[in-house]
Formats: sequence, structure tokens, C-alpha cells
Amino acid sequence: MRIARTLVDGVATWIGAEGPDAPWRPIADPYAAFAAGADPAPLGEALAGVAADGPELLAPCAPLAIVGIAQNRTQNDHPLPVQGWLKSPRTVVASGVPVDARRDAGRLVVEAELALVVGSDLFQASVDEAMAGILGYTAVNDVSYPDRSLVDQRNFEAKGGIGATPLGPWIETGPIGDVPIRMTVGGVDVVDTTSGALPVSLAECVAYVSHWLPLGPGDVIMTGAPFSNAPAQPGDRVDIRVGDVSLTTQLH
Repeated sequence: MRIARTLVDGVATWIGAEGPDAPWRPIADPYAAFAAGADPAPLGEALAGVAADGPELLAPCAPLAIVGIAQNRTQNDHPLPVQGWLKSPRTVVASGVPVDARRDAGRLVVEAELALVVGSDLFQASVDEAMAGILGYTAVNDVSYPDRSLVDQRNFEAKGGIGATPLGPWIETGPIGDVPIRMTVGGVDVVDTTSGALPVSLAECVAYVSHWLPLGPGDVIMTGAPFSNAPAQPGDRVDIRVGDVSLTTQLH
């Protein structure tokens, strides 16, 4: 099922669709339904159009916490375990929202990643338990300024800025396997990989984060860039596809 949010009479409203050829319709709170082990119930008539051509979508969730995963095992001479860092929820924008690239931070890099959306309260879950707390996945563009990492090892500056986390536009629910990840920058194909290229499994990422940080419904874990980053510049359009989720960012 696809789960998204849109504005109805100025109010952020949950909507759902059974697939790309099905209409969006208002649905009950998906987190409450997830806790009950069910799909969210429809609450009204279908909206105009189908999921591929329907209402304007907001970011698909409003996280209180966004955790990025640093996949350090492939980037160092000595192996390190999975590591996490925090990104501000205030950087989240919806697909298609123009992003003003910083001019004071050096190189600009875009990263196509699979983002996991937490569905229930989750703390100190084991690897075997971890994915049971995940509502589904979406796409994220981790807009980054890697030159700042030379003086900012905690990613506070390197991952900041208005619109630095384009997210969505919807959540794909159901089992999560090896998900394709593709990206074009300025119309040029620059990434063709899968989440299976991550050196740490999705379940391990969730278990690690939940071991140290209490997570709740709507929180997001950006699972890392499996060879899925590329340089960009103002003026570029970035198109990311994670599974069936398509995310667009226009850099200004």
C-alpha cells in the first residue's frame, strides 16, 4: 500500500492507494492501524485522479528524529561498526519543492538513499525484531556539503540548510527486500545500485539506532548511500527512484 499526505481544506490529511493505478482516498491514522496489525481503513470517497496523477503530496511524514547512517566499513582502512548521526527534521521538504543550495559551504553532493519510516515506538530492538517496527520505506535525497566535514566531523554543517532533506513523496508498506536505487542529475544517469549494496543490513541499522535512541511513529532512518552519491550544482534537477518511489529535487 502507498501512504501519503496532502492538504484537504488546508489540513494535512492521510491518504492511501493500493497501487499506481488506484485512486488516492482519505485513510485513518496509519500508525494506529500499524499498531493494530492492519491496513488503515478508508474514510471517504476517492480523490480525483490515480496515485500516479493525483493531488499534490506533502512530505509523507513529520519526523521528530531523523537519523543518518554512516556506512564506514567500506571507507576506512580498519573496519568500524555502523554509526549514526542526527539531521534536523526542519530540513525536510516534499518532492518537487525547490531547494536553494548553499553558496558558503563548498562542494554540493546529492545522495540517493532508502529511508525507513518507523511505525511504532521502538527502543533496544534486536536485529530479529527491528523490521517489525518499520511502517515502510520512502526515498530521500541527503543534500550534503562534504567540504564542511573537514572542520565538522559530526555533520552539523555538512548536512544543514533549508531543504537539505527532500523526502517522499509516499511510503511503500509491506516487506522490504533488495530495493533498487537510481538517480539522475541534470538528465544524466549517475547511480544504479540497490539497498543490498549497503555493507550493513537494514535490520542491523534499525537495531543499532534503536539501541541508543528511542524511536517513535514517523521518525526516519536514512540508511546510507550505497555508492549512490554524485556531485551537483545549482540549476540541476535531481531525480531519485527508490523502488517505485520517485523523488524530484530542483536545485537553485
